[in-house]
Order: sequence, then structure tokens, then C-alpha cells
Amino acid sequence: MRKILAIGLSIAMVLSLTACGNSDKKTSKGNGKTFTVGFDAEYPPYGYMDQESGEYVGFDLELAEKVCEIEGWELEKKPINWDTKDTELNSGSIDCIWNGFTINNRENDYEWSEPYINNTQVIVVSGDSGIVSLKDLKDKVVGVQAASAAESLFAENGSQYDLGKTFKSINPFSDYNTAFTELQSGSIDALAIDIGVANYQLKERGEGYVILDEQLNSEQYGVGFKKGEKELCDIINKDLKKLYEDGTVEELAKKYDIDPTMICIGE
Repeated sequence: MRKILAIGLSIAMVLSLTACGNSDKKTSKGNGKTFTVGFDAEYPPYGYMDQESGEYVGFDLELAEKVCEIEGWELEKKPINWDTKDTELNSGSIDCIWNGFTINNRENDYEWSEPYINNTQVIVVSGDSGIVSLKDLKDKVVGVQAASAAESLFAENGSQYDLGKTFKSINPFSDYNTAFTELQSGSIDALAIDIGVANYQLKERGEGYVILDEQLNSEQYGVGFKKGEKELCDIINKDLKKLYEDGTVEELAKKYDIDPTMICIGE
């Protein structure tokens, strides 16, 4: 009888501990103690791995860290494949997408923070390519990041659809490091890319590349949450405004060589 009772008590204790564990996890998730940011780990200066420290750094990731400091949250930086970002967000494995994420033409797809960066899409070519204007891209191979705003520009309803039709082909890449390697080798003739990322890549890679004077478009970055996640979004908006007002955002922009005039918080 005692043996049966002991076994029963043991099972009850295991069930109780399991329930408590699940309850704690739910509570931790619910009150936001862990804030999981999904980002492209090869998207400098907004999110990337520092080769010396082996840590993920970048303008967007440091902004997220500052928000977590204000809220007393623990930040989890989760690298994701950019073309599976929606799956990550909708499954709940990340709380938001925060990494040079373009709001324009996605306004109804996510719960958006207020814009914080004014961005432009530009074309990068090799210095000896002979390409000096957008019209020179006719019959050329143009690279884009898969599922990016740049790729969307040339899609059927994109603002640069007519321009895209003149290309020989549009080649999507998983990340811009690969795309630059292809540009250097001559496998592609040009690369459509965000201005901040272009400036960073050209600075790191040295001479040999040119950004065309003509821009493809203007757009804005925001933090993207799952539809309906307004409470968390409102917290981020409040904290971003605070970080802008105390000079932190501008300080981080200078740290990562982002033109401070691109900051648009509070506009």
C-alpha cells in the first residue's frame, strides 16, 4: 500500500513540476522577459556577426538591446533566413522582425512600429562596367536579395517593373555577401541594394565598385510584428522615441556609419 501511495505521490509531484514549468515559461513569454528578434545575420550595418568577437552586432540589434535595457528584458538575437521570416514570425519563434525591414507595400501584412530610418534602394556596379545610369542596365543580369524590397521593386506590381523588364534576368541571392562575390566575378552585372548596406559593403571591400547616382526608390524601415501584436509594438514605439530624444539613436547611427539624416523617428 505504501509503495502504491509513494508511486502515486511521485507521479503527482512530476505532474505538478511539469505544470509549474509550463506555467513559468508561459509567464516569462507573456510578460516579455525574453524578447526574441529575428534578423538577417549577413546584413551589415544593421545586423551581422563581428568577426573578431564572434558576436552578433549592428545598428538594429543595438537598438533592440537598448529597448531591453529600458524594459528589463533579456534579448535573444535569432538569425533567420530572410525568405522564411514570415514562417518564423507566425510560428511564434520570434517576437518581431527587426533588421532593415521595409514597411512600404507591406503596410497591411504586419503590425508595424513607427518608421525609424528613411532608406533608398540603389544600384551597385563594378567600376569598370561601363554602366553609368539605369538605362544602361538593359540586357544586363541584376542581382537582388531573395524576398527583399529590392526584388519587389521589379515584380509585376512593383514601381520599377518596366525597368526590370529590360533586364536580361533578375538573380535572387540568399544574402548580399554572396551577391557581391558574384558581382566581383562578373556572374552578375549589377546589384540592387539598400543604400546603407551598399555604403558599408563598399567601405569594407575597398575600391572597384560604384553606386549609380540614380536611385530606384525611397522607403522606410520599421519593426514588424505579427498582426494584432499591438501592445508589444506600442512599447517599442515608446522606447524608440525615448532613445531618439536622449541621443542614443543618433549615437548608434554614427557608430555604424549610418547617415544621421536618415533617422526619421518622430517625423
